[in-house]
Amino acid sequence: MKNLVLASTSPYRRELLERLGIPFETASPRYEEVVDQGVAPELLVRHLALGKAQSLADFYPDALIIGADQVFVNPRGAMVGKPGGFEAARSQLAAMAGRKSLFYTGIAVYDQAENRSLTDFAVTAVTFRDLSDAEIRSYLLRERPYDCAGSFKIEGLGIALMEKVEGDDYTALVGLPLIRLNRMLMAMGVNALR
Repeated sequence: MKNLVLASTSPYRRELLERLGIPFETASPRYEEVVDQGVAPELLVRHLALGKAQSLADFYPDALIIGADQVFVNPRGAMVGKPGGFEAARSQLAAMAGRKSLFYTGIAVYDQAENRSLTDFAVTAVTFRDLSDAEIRSYLLRERPYDCAGSFKIEGLGIALMEKVEGDDYTALVGLPLIRLNRMLMAMGVNALR
């Protein structure tokens, strides 16, 4: 079996991949993410995920490299990434309060030795409950989700912001759609159950 490399420094993605029980290592991708508003979000996240995976190919020529990326489309139709700080996160959550936003998570597996790649994406619809400014501030100061697309951690206190979550793989919202990834790894000869 080929070695697996997760092209991410995200602790959330690492924790998710550990659930499959397959040995892997992590490495920081050498790829600059650019959110191009002119590209459809499902294409953008697939492109970004593959770019991250391919950016490590020279360092891991015989490995299967996994890349992932996520953007959300706010209620106004703009694609948005990670907030990076309090004010941007406050603005994102205020804009989403009482509304539905779509989260697109791209996944890619790249095998340079075989010159083969697979990409896919998952969409998760998140409806936020009505939130007061005080609730948003309290949440952000307690959880500090500034490294998360959408400014919340669904696996933590962020669940208190939600009215409803719709999708076919809850792990996609955390940042690594395991159902799709497992299917892709099986197509590349890696079975978590063997």
